[in-house]
Amino acid sequence: MPNMIFVNLPVSDLDAAKAFYSALGFTLNEQFSDERTASFVVSDAIVVMVMAQDRFREFTEQPGVADPRTAREVINAFGVESRDDVDRLIDAGLAAGGTLSGKTEDHGFMYGRG
Repeated sequence: MPNMIFVNLPVSDLDAAKAFYSALGFTLNEQFSDERTASFVVSDAIVVMVMAQDRFREFTEQPGVADPRTAREVINAFGVESRDDVDRLIDAGLAAGGTLSGKTEDHGFMYGRG
């Protein structure tokens, strides 16, 4: 499996965002979409996740979301081969001066740290 990049974007109108990314020719991945999130496959290694603002707030564990008229906000996530690769990347980032964001999540099929 190649390393992947997941671009997570807050949107004020999920239906409009779904129409936009569909019009660009990207494929909606129903497995990772619901009433507040839509997952679009850009390539084998790139996925755009558009999230209703309330879902994005929950995901970031922050009290607010940037107003797109005055600021830009995005969360980039990296998909790697294994749980050990996740831990290696996070530990290297911490050693290089990074800080933890959010909590470790283990869903069985998906493991994440930020």
